[in-house]
Amino acid sequence: MSETALYARLTGADEMPGEAEARNGLRHVAAQTLNKLADGLLDPKLVLSWLLGAMGAQGALIGALVPVREAGALLPQLALARVLQRLPGRKRFWAAGAAIQGLAAIAIALAALSLDGAAGGLAVVAALALLSVARAACSLSHKDAVADSVPKRRRGAVTGAGTSIAAAAVFAFGAGLATGVLPLTVTTVAGAAVLAGLAWLAAAAVFLTLDEIARETEHTRGEALRTLLAPLRQDAALRRFIAVRGCLTVTALAPPFLVMAEQGRMGASEPPGLASLGPLVLASAAASISSGYLWGRVADRSSRWALIAAGGLSALVLGVGAALGFLTGGLGGLSGAVALMFLAQLAYGGVRQGRKVHLTDMATRETRAGHTALANTVIGIVLLAGGLLGLLADAAGPAAVLALSAALAALGAYLALGLDEVQAGAD
Repeated sequence: MSETALYARLTGADEMPGEAEARNGLRHVAAQTLNKLADGLLDPKLVLSWLLGAMGAQGALIGALVPVREAGALLPQLALARVLQRLPGRKRFWAAGAAIQGLAAIAIALAALSLDGAAGGLAVVAALALLSVARAACSLSHKDAVADSVPKRRRGAVTGAGTSIAAAAVFAFGAGLATGVLPLTVTTVAGAAVLAGLAWLAAAAVFLTLDEIARETEHTRGEALRTLLAPLRQDAALRRFIAVRGCLTVTALAPPFLVMAEQGRMGASEPPGLASLGPLVLASAAASISSGYLWGRVADRSSRWALIAAGGLSALVLGVGAALGFLTGGLGGLSGAVALMFLAQLAYGGVRQGRKVHLTDMATRETRAGHTALANTVIGIVLLAGGLLGLLADAAGPAAVLALSAALAALGAYLALGLDEVQAGAD
């Protein structure tokens, strides 16, 4: 099968795409597959939480993993945007970020094999912080790189295909842990971290092979920070998008509280699900396999409706989890926790695909990097505030956190009704 035919099949193109688009599109799929494989192998909610627990790190360090990973990947973006907008291209910026993530992942593996306790936990968190900043560079530049080489109505399929392929590999990793084929040891998880590092290094190499059109840079030289912040005051559509995305951050923050609700924990600082890491990784990976390509295609048709549907699903799942937690003190055993985790991660996948495609398609070539940086910086602040959910769990229990999260997800879905249908406009 030719590159063009394979690309057309992956994206569901109605007409045969050009050779240049197919070549770049398949490279995006390959890089995204490697990138998401690495993400899954180093999932801070599951894998790194287990790793730090096995290393004997304090609960405070384990509780810092998700905020460091998520907020650290977003908060630096306004500063990075000022650098990116002075560059004629995007692929080297993304490749540099991927390569640094790879080196940081290998550093996590070395820390796990050589240290333990507080020292080991601090080393892992520090390496994760470096990885997160490098991830910010990738997040900021990726939307531009995709938009420059893949037309509207195929961008979600390109990124979604890579996500689904990678999730199949992560599913195999989880199956190995769940069945005992892979022993659940620090050495095994450290090996997964090394594999993640190599995947990011390979992704960087693939991304450098993209054919890229140089950009004009003179008009962005010396751009003031207030210019980057101006759209927040001037652009009502961007403000609504940020409000929607802010409400739907609960899809990223809530899953650990599902596990805590089943285990009857009253605090968020302990590593969730140590004995059940394999089944939970399986559930998360199965959701990614199911959702990546599907949500990508939905978002290509209407990213607005992808956000509405994913937000509504999240509200339903988290609401059920809250009700079960209040009424029974659990979620019906490991099987119930795994089922709700699958559905919660399915909704999270829809939110990720929907908001990425929506921002990519609503912005122009000139504004995309700045809007991405601005939106991500605001969301980074929201995610840091999300760390307070652990205090709510301490005070009122994880079911209360799930109830609040369900309400915010429902609000996000409602606000998404007011978003524009950006797929209808010109590229």
